[in-house]
Amino acid sequence: MGKVALITGASGALGRAIAERLSAEGYDVALHYRAKEEEAKQLARELEAKGKGRAVPVQADIRRANEVDRMVQETEQALGPITLLVNNAGLVRDRSLHKLSDEDWDVVLDTNLRGAFRLCRAVSPGMRDRQQGCIVSISSIVGAMGNFGQANYAASKAGLIGLTKSLAKELARDRITVNAICPGFMDTPMVRAVPEAVQEKLVAQIPLGRFGEPSAVGEAVAYLAGPGGAWVTGQVLHVNGGMYM
Repeated sequence: MGKVALITGASGALGRAIAERLSAEGYDVALHYRAKEEEAKQLARELEAKGKGRAVPVQADIRRANEVDRMVQETEQALGPITLLVNNAGLVRDRSLHKLSDEDWDVVLDTNLRGAFRLCRAVSPGMRDRQQGCIVSISSIVGAMGNFGQANYAASKAGLIGLTKSLAKELARDRITVNAICPGFMDTPMVRAVPEAVQEKLVAQIPLGRFGEPSAVGEAVAYLAGPGGAWVTGQVLHVNGGMYM
């Protein structure tokens, strides 16, 4: 059986890094996007041009269960059974508590946490039948330590950690590993859009003295999905330059 990865939020900086690393490992990759169709198609073209494996863009709003199920079916029709799910899709709606609306809360939790739950539910039956599979969810340092103005985002990312630990216990009997990665502040367009003075304050809190490269997250996913991670499940891997220990 081939190696097939479904990566949600693949058109973003971390998603791209994960897709590039897995493609280099010989995975056929399904690149999920919600609205950024051209970015996903361009990434697919770039990956296939390198000749390591197939790459296909797949669209879905992961807040909708029927679209998640459709995307999983389309992925497996195009590439074969999914052996690795990477829950990377996420968004922010930053507000302090007194400004945080029900809509701000719901859209972040629905995407970052409920979407991941639906994807796990959709891919796990096939993995159970085959007695093989790997699920990696991209949480955040914010889910572990909290952050001002990000109660909704922190709750969603902390929820991913709880989901990971629970599913690891449920699915271990079927030889499915379930782990989470908590990136710290990475060198991405989102972080670089923050005012320079704020960036300097963030870097000052990182013992290694710099923002992380997105490729570090790709390497972490490849480890958990590879032979080295075969006996690792229910764990949270912090990739944060020592900012949170």
